[in-house]
Amino acid sequence: LQREAVTTYQSQAAAKSDLDRTDLAKEKTGVFTGSYAVNPINDQKIPIWVADYVLISYGTGAIMAVPGQDERDWEFAEVFDLPIIRTVEPPEDFTGQAYTGDGPAINSGFLDGLEIDGAKDRIIEHLRGTGQGNSAVNFKLRDWLFSRQHFWGEPFPVWHELDEEGNLTGLMRAESEENLPAKLPENFEFKPHGRPDPPLEEAPDEWLYRTDEDGTRLKRETNSMPQWAGSCWYYLRFADPKNTDRFIDAEAETNWLPVDLYIGGAEHAVLHLLYSRFWHKVLFDRGYLRTPEPFTRLVNQGMILGEAELTGFQDESGEWVSAREVDSETFSGEKVSLTADDVQKQGEEFVLTEHPEIVIDSRAYKMSKSRGNVINPDDIVAEYGADSLRLYEMFMGPLEATKPWSMSGVEGVSRFLGRVWRMISDDRADEVTLNPAIADAEPDEEQLRMLHRTIKAVTEDIEKLSFNTAISRLMEFTNALGQADPRPRSLMGPFVLLLSPFAPHLAEELWNLLGHDESLAYEPWPECDESLLVTSTVEIPVQVNGKLRGKIVVATDADQETIQEAAAADETVARFLQDKTVVKTVVVPGRLVNFVVK
Repeated sequence: LQREAVTTYQSQAAAKSDLDRTDLAKEKTGVFTGSYAVNPINDQKIPIWVADYVLISYGTGAIMAVPGQDERDWEFAEVFDLPIIRTVEPPEDFTGQAYTGDGPAINSGFLDGLEIDGAKDRIIEHLRGTGQGNSAVNFKLRDWLFSRQHFWGEPFPVWHELDEEGNLTGLMRAESEENLPAKLPENFEFKPHGRPDPPLEEAPDEWLYRTDEDGTRLKRETNSMPQWAGSCWYYLRFADPKNTDRFIDAEAETNWLPVDLYIGGAEHAVLHLLYSRFWHKVLFDRGYLRTPEPFTRLVNQGMILGEAELTGFQDESGEWVSAREVDSETFSGEKVSLTADDVQKQGEEFVLTEHPEIVIDSRAYKMSKSRGNVINPDDIVAEYGADSLRLYEMFMGPLEATKPWSMSGVEGVSRFLGRVWRMISDDRADEVTLNPAIADAEPDEEQLRMLHRTIKAVTEDIEKLSFNTAISRLMEFTNALGQADPRPRSLMGPFVLLLSPFAPHLAEELWNLLGHDESLAYEPWPECDESLLVTSTVEIPVQVNGKLRGKIVVATDADQETIQEAAAADETVARFLQDKTVVKTVVVPGRLVNFVVK
């Protein structure tokens, strides 16, 4: 009777897909086999069940269910009233069911008190010592479907053996090395033939068939490889593209690999990198590569969305309704498209200018032709210039972030580039000439400090791929030096070099304007003089009862008494100390002064 129940359940489970069987939302099903296993550690009998949420493709196809530490096992145990024993102690404030986090082992005999990793090591050591078991790595990679039924993929270098009647025998032979790589047939026109066979089945016989040296008749594999065949290892070939003997020479690999920086879209963050790394490690394990990893650093750039769409909501009577009160599924009123002139920013939200109590919806969407929010870069270049487009894309925010496009942002960086141009060029002259304020004058101490602070910050920001903050540093320099008169020529040159990765066209023009004949592309990157970053004075905030009441500037090496006297003498601070008794004074040199008064 029990065998019949198990067989029936197996038939039912076999009809389900892996997706159906592992759906967390479905109630767990199973059947008791009538058999038990004995735990080799404590000799306890454990019932053996058959359950469809356990997949044959995972590990050995059999698991040791631990309801206290696994959500699916917990659900299964509850359905069939099986004992639930926690083996990891959850935190005191844990209120859930299965606890899947870290913690000390409990109800586990000699493992009690050990953290999870330590308990695993100890139990493996014990099983090895008794000869009852060993450790094994369970890989979650599944079989990879690597064939396609299209013409344009790389052919598989595989031949099928045929019998005397031309039928496949099931035996295969690899293409000989001298005939590699296998190439697609030339001058081959194929059309859909209405059969499930690959298009290459229609290839000419001289490509499709051949007879081997031993007289065996062979037929090519007509499935072709997917695009992964190239994209998984193209970086290796880039390092040695003209080598006809190997895909990469050992010396070229030593010189170029691993890849220092890989920047790719988030859509490639899983599959492409998983397969690429797998491919690389196979080649490494087989001795074809010396580098165990393909990439040293990986960065996934974010997506640029369309410009934010502003939407207001009106009910059936035409009254404005705040977006907070709108349920998109039940709202029966009207959505009203708004412009930037209709709204204003209020904290983190947008509200109607004429009705600031009404919050509107501000949302950016992925660019698409159907939505009509695609930005044509050619139009931006035509109106604002290539440097403005380039600079804005880097200034939008962190490289990894997803950000909405903003034409006002483009206009902002365009104005900044205009200020840079006017800082060095005389925009009032009929011809392009140097601004009269640019002179061979010695920069003062503060100007030198500003330059070298900018060099240090921009250099570090570029190394971190923090381009938006690097551009902010350049803006700060422009604000500080843009109105100076004279403007030392010795400061302008290094600044233009710092600008060049972000606005190369403008920088090249300014470099030439400063009297250089050679392209700045051949110039070394500016170096920061750390000694010039040291300041002789420091600005310190002054608080009274913890509230900021003023700021003072003192020498960096000023002692506590001097700092306290300067703070008390400050005109603004003195007003808050008047008619008060100073109970305590806290002085943190270089950082803070706080008067506690009553």
